[in-house]
Amino acid sequence: MRRRSRIEKLRMINKEDWDPRTSMGQKVKSGEITTLEEILESGKPILESEIIDVLLPDMEAETLQINTTQRVTDSGKRTKFRVVTVIGDRNGHVGLGVGKSEELKPAMDYAVRNAKKNVFSVPMGCGSWECKCAITHSMRRATQGKEGSTVVHLKPAPRGLGLAANDVIKKVLGMAGIKDVWSATTGGKGNIYNMAAATIRALDNLNTIKPPA
Repeated sequence: MRRRSRIEKLRMINKEDWDPRTSMGQKVKSGEITTLEEILESGKPILESEIIDVLLPDMEAETLQINTTQRVTDSGKRTKFRVVTVIGDRNGHVGLGVGKSEELKPAMDYAVRNAKKNVFSVPMGCGSWECKCAITHSMRRATQGKEGSTVVHLKPAPRGLGLAANDVIKKVLGMAGIKDVWSATTGGKGNIYNMAAATIRALDNLNTIKPPA
């Protein structure tokens, strides 16, 4: 089952009402850690979604896909919802999450929380030889990402071109804050999650020193 995606401003927790369960969460609440980049440089995973609530309060979410799955048990058929969600602040931070539940609203909430734990920074810039401006409207270099049989290729584009990509890639890049990109896809193109995850991997590969082979 597919439904029309909806962009919404995420509800963030009150920092004072948050009771961190990890040492990293405690450092964020106390103010010892003030940016997401400090956490990413440490190499430690984000285990509490509230960390993103505090460090990135301007996050938005967009549902990419809602599917239903059925499992036959002794008591009959059991239906579950599977939701794929992308979140971002449109300023260099993005994350992808999946949530499952027997009810739609909890599945959407789980997907958002999962996406928050997967947020990372996207190095932005202008790597287009046609433009060469100082504005961070695109990417610094070409990149690619793979998920399953889907491969997404992204290339910096001149300012004003827009996002030359399909709807799924556009939504992910838009949440990251990238405005101009050339794109191409190879392999499987029918799986929305694989398309979104491959785009996420392509963006994350920008954090490596060398372009992926």
